[in-house]
Amino acid sequence: MTPPLPLHQSRKIGRFTVHALQAGGQKLDGGAMFGVVPKPLWERRIAADERNRIPMGMRCLLVEHDVGLVLIDTGAGNKENAKFHDIYALENGGASASDASGTNDDGAVRTALEDAIVAAGHRVSDVTLVINTHLHFDHAGGDTYIDSAGVVRASFPNARYVVQKGEHHWATHTNERTGASYFVRNWDPIFEAGRFDLIEGEREIVPGISVMLTPGHVPYHQSVVVDGGSEIACFLGDVCPTAHHLPLPWIMGYDVEPLRTLESKRALFKRAEDEKWLMVFEHDASVAWGRVRHDGKAYGLDLTP
Repeated sequence: MTPPLPLHQSRKIGRFTVHALQAGGQKLDGGAMFGVVPKPLWERRIAADERNRIPMGMRCLLVEHDVGLVLIDTGAGNKENAKFHDIYALENGGASASDASGTNDDGAVRTALEDAIVAAGHRVSDVTLVINTHLHFDHAGGDTYIDSAGVVRASFPNARYVVQKGEHHWATHTNERTGASYFVRNWDPIFEAGRFDLIEGEREIVPGISVMLTPGHVPYHQSVVVDGGSEIACFLGDVCPTAHHLPLPWIMGYDVEPLRTLESKRALFKRAEDEKWLMVFEHDASVAWGRVRHDGKAYGLDLTP
C-alpha cells in the first residue's frame, strides 16, 4: 500500500476558489512513464517498486464557478475488476470502501473522488460541468459508475460533459496500440443521453475557463486554462503528467505522437513562464501545483506561492 494522498487541497485563482481533488492513487511502469529516458536518470527522482512501477496520483480540479461546480477529469471510477486493480495498483475506493458503509445510497461502491468532493464542502449533484482532457480510463473512468444492479450510469446527474470531437472519434476507433486505454462504458451512457458536448479546437467553455490543444499524448488532447483575472492556472492533463516530466524530452512512452508532445510542452511552458501561470499536475503523487522556470538549461518547478 502506498501512503494515502490528501483528499483535497484548496486555493484561490483570482476570483475562483479551486480544489485539487485526489481521485485515488495508481502505479504505472516507470519505463513507460519516462519513455526514452534511461532508468538510472529517472529513478534519481522517483523510486520504483519491485514490479518497476512508480506511484502516481489521479488528481482532478474542481472550480467553484457562477454556473455551478466545474470538474476537470474524473479519475478511474468504480467499474474495473480485481485483476485490473492489481495491474495498475489502483487505490481509488472511498474512505470506507473496506467496510459495509463504503457505498452510495443506491448501493454502488463509493470512490475517492466522491469523498474528495464532499471533503471540499460540496455534493456530487452540485457538479454542473465536467471537462475531460481526453478519454483514457484514468481521466474519464469516473464520468460514469456502475450501480448495485450492474447498470452503468452518469456519475454527475446534473452535469453536461465536454471533450474534443476528434478525441471521441479517436477513442471509438482504436487499434492494437490504443485500445487498452479506452473503455466505451466510461462515456457511452452520457452520449446516449445527449449530455456530452463535442467541441472542435480551442474555445472558452464558460466565462474564465477555456481549453487549449496540447496534442501528442493523443492527437486531440486538451489542457484546461482557468483565468481568475488576477491569476491563471493550467490543468495539464497528460501533456506533463508530473513535475518530474518538466524537462522537455522527458515524455511518456504511452504518447502516440511524442514529437508533438515535445512541441506542445515547449509552447505551453514558454507561455506559462512568461505569464506566471500556476501549473496543476494530474498524476504527481505529492505535488499538486507550482510554477515553471527555466534555468538556462531546462525547465524546473518553482513551488513559491
